[in-house]
Order: sequence, then structure tokens, then C-alpha cells
Amino acid sequence: MNEKATPIWRVIGLDSHPDTFTAALLSGSTPAAAITEKLSNQVPLAQLPGWAQKHTTPDDLFVLEASGNSFQVVRTLKAVNRRALVLESCHLGKLKEAHANNDKISAVRIGKAYLAGTAKEVWVPDDKTQERRDWFHAHRKTVRRANQVRNRLLSYLSDNGVRLKKGTPLTDPQAGPATLRQTKTWSVRQWQVLEGLLMELRHADQQRRHWRSLIAQEVLTDPQLLSLTRLCGVREMVAFALGAIIGDIHRFANPKKLVKYIGLNPAFDDSGATPWSGGIGGHGRRDLRSLLVEGAQAILRSADHPLARWGKKLLRRRGAVNLAVAAIARKLAVATWYLLNGQWTPLEDIDERLALKVSKIMTSVGADGLNQLGKNRKTFRAEIHDRLKTGRTYVLDPHKNFAPMAQ
Repeated sequence: MNEKATPIWRVIGLDSHPDTFTAALLSGSTPAAAITEKLSNQVPLAQLPGWAQKHTTPDDLFVLEASGNSFQVVRTLKAVNRRALVLESCHLGKLKEAHANNDKISAVRIGKAYLAGTAKEVWVPDDKTQERRDWFHAHRKTVRRANQVRNRLLSYLSDNGVRLKKGTPLTDPQAGPATLRQTKTWSVRQWQVLEGLLMELRHADQQRRHWRSLIAQEVLTDPQLLSLTRLCGVREMVAFALGAIIGDIHRFANPKKLVKYIGLNPAFDDSGATPWSGGIGGHGRRDLRSLLVEGAQAILRSADHPLARWGKKLLRRRGAVNLAVAAIARKLAVATWYLLNGQWTPLEDIDERLALKVSKIMTSVGADGLNQLGKNRKTFRAEIHDRLKTGRTYVLDPHKNFAPMAQ
């Protein structure tokens, strides 16, 4: 009597590039026992769905190194009922042979790294989270470009003996050129250089304000992101970054895992006779960590917030500003975890500080943004206040320790 054959589970190491991919089909449960059944080298990436359906089964598992298009490759494979995982690139890079490397060797190495069980898996964001991440990175690039152009302009002015007062409106189409003309007598060629730099600066600033407006609109219209602004030190950029980078909060079983992901847990190394402990740099999500640190610095400057008093007490005891700021940022991360998991208490009133924060976010939206939303500033503000009251919040408790969420 013939029995139905059990499908053989295989690992497919995939070395993906923008235009091509190389795949190695490995059978075996350990790197030493793995046998390479098939190698397909530099196949056009557009043929990946057909190739996967022809040479693999739904029981097989694709593994690939994190790169620019790795998330899109996972989504492409998912569309044809194929499983795929993305592995952390920094670990795989350490396994590369110095004397020999090509796409076929890389594909086999990626597959064996997964079988070894030492490569960390990278979470593949859903479509909404991916789009928010794209917005976040686009805004950061425009901010960086605006700062670069401004510095080039100030450097050119300094080379010609001109120093401007802080806050000079260089991006204003009328006030900017008028201010520079009054600083000294410019030659025709010098003024042409200045006009070009001012043009670049206005364009970069316009892009920055465009992305800032879209991000502020997203925060005000999304209940979950809006609830994050209830936390002291969190405005639209930090709230949006938390939503974009964290994504699904349920992938973090407890607050400590979120703190570790962001990189707000201090590094340490107690190997050998001379123990060493370091700061919070060098691991985790630096982009999100820097924003939370900025929020923590704002809290520490506050006069009456409970977390500010706690941070100042820690500062007096330990004598290190950076340590106090990192500790407050850690508390913000813990509060974020509780809030995103739905552990919140309702608000009865909107205090003056929160009302001011809402007004500043609406200023970032701008008149054009309000028109796009079809909102009146006054009625929209009242609507947001109602959402904050009936929405969710989390009261920052400086003395709260890590605890798993109650089931």
C-alpha cells in the first residue's frame, strides 16, 4: 500500500539584488548536514514569483539578508504563498569569507546561517508601517538637506565678512534677499551665488514643511498616534516616529524588550578581571533613541512635571546629566509600551500644557493642510480635545518598574 509522501522542508538562501537574485536550495537540519540541491545564479528579479512556484513548495522557507529591497521580496513571495524571513545583515557580514565571495557563495552562506540558529530575524513591517517609515525618512532627509544648504550659505557669508544675527529670516522670499543686500555691497557674481543658495534653501525648507505638515496631519487624525502626544516631551515628530518604527507593539512581550529594541538599556561587559559598563550608544534604533532623548531633555528642563523632579533627583545623586536624560527616555519608552497596549486611563480635562501642544501641532499642519483635511482650525481643535479625553493615555509613574502585561 502506497502512503502519501511527506513534503520535504527545505531552506532557500536568497541573495537578492535590485535586478537579479541568486538562490541556493538546501536540505538538512544543520549547517554541516545541509546539502545544496540546486543553485540558480543571477536570475532576473522579475522572474522570482515564477521561479519560486516552479522550484519550491509552500513548506519551504526562503531566507535573505536585510537590504534595500528585502521587504519587497518578502511581500512578493508571500503573494505566491511562499514563506520568507529577513535576517540581520550585520551578523551575516561577519560570516563573509575574505578570500572568496560571490552571489552563489553568499546564497549558501545565508541559508546555513539560518540553520545555525545564530542569525537574528528582522521584523517585516506591514504596508501601513512601511509607508510611515518612508515618510519619516523622507522628512529626515529634507531636514538634513535644509541644514546643509543653510550652513553653505552662512559659510559663504562668513568668507565675505558677514555674520548674521540668530533668527534672520533667510527663507522668506522678500525679507531674505533684502536683509542680505543691506549687509554689504555685493558684486554681480557674488549676488548670483547668493541667489542660488537662497533658492536652494527655500526649496529645501518648503520640502521640510511639506513633510512636517503631512506627519502632523497623520498624528492628529490617527487615534493611536494622537494618544502618544499626551506624554510629556512627545509632540508630532516623536509620536509619528514611535508609530512608524515600532509598528505592531505586540511583537514586544514586555516593556523591557521595547527598551532594548530602541537601545536605551546600558551596555556592559564584565568578562575578565576588569569589568566595564558603557552607555546607551552603539546598539538599537538610533533614530528613535535620539528623538526620545530630545524629549527627555525637554522634560528635564520642565519645572513641575513629576518625571522632571525624579530626573533632577537622580541628577543630584549621580551627578551625570546624560545618565538622567537616558533614564527619563527609558521611562518614556516604558510608558509608550503600556499606552500602545491599551493600558490607559481616561482624561477629564485638557490642561494648558496639552492645549498648547495641540496648537503647535496644528501650526505644523498649516493652512493648506487644514484645507486638505476640510477642517476649520477652531472646530478641529475642539474635536482633537474631545478625542484626547475619550481616547487613551498613560500617566507617567517615575517609580514604575518593568512588569509583564496582565493577561
